Amino acid sequence: MIAQLLLTALLALVLVYAWSAHRTVPIIGLLASCATLAGLYFVWVPEHATALAAFVGIGRGSDLILYIWVVISLLIMLNLHLKLRVQLDMITRLARAVAIDHAKESRREAGPPRKRRQVMLGRKAAEASPIELQAKK
Repeated sequence: MIAQLLLTALLALVLVYAWSAHRTVPIIGLLASCATLAGLYFVWVPEHATALAAFVGIGRGSDLILYIWVVISLLIMLNLHLKLRVQLDMITRLARAVAIDHAKESRREAGPPRKRRQVMLGRKAAEASPIELQAKK
């Protein structure tokens, strides 16, 4: 009886959360409400959980509830993982855009590029061809 009261209190808190989440994400609120109501029902009528477990081929009702809890937990973890990947991709794109904007701004502030001096590799200026000498002028 004490366990039933404790579980009822915890499930009532989940139901309050589901109701508040229903305003922002209706499907999550609806699914959490349904799961909570089913949990409350099975807390107070555990024989029906055992009957349902026998119907689907599982020995005990508590095993059925545990299996369902594991599946729901895995689905929640998958959902969180996918959301995290989307957010990481968004952060990467944002950082890339900020870096490109910063580089463009730095170029504008630096002014026009300086003229570069031609460097002769391997030859002295006296050995340069007449075309190269004329290009220098």
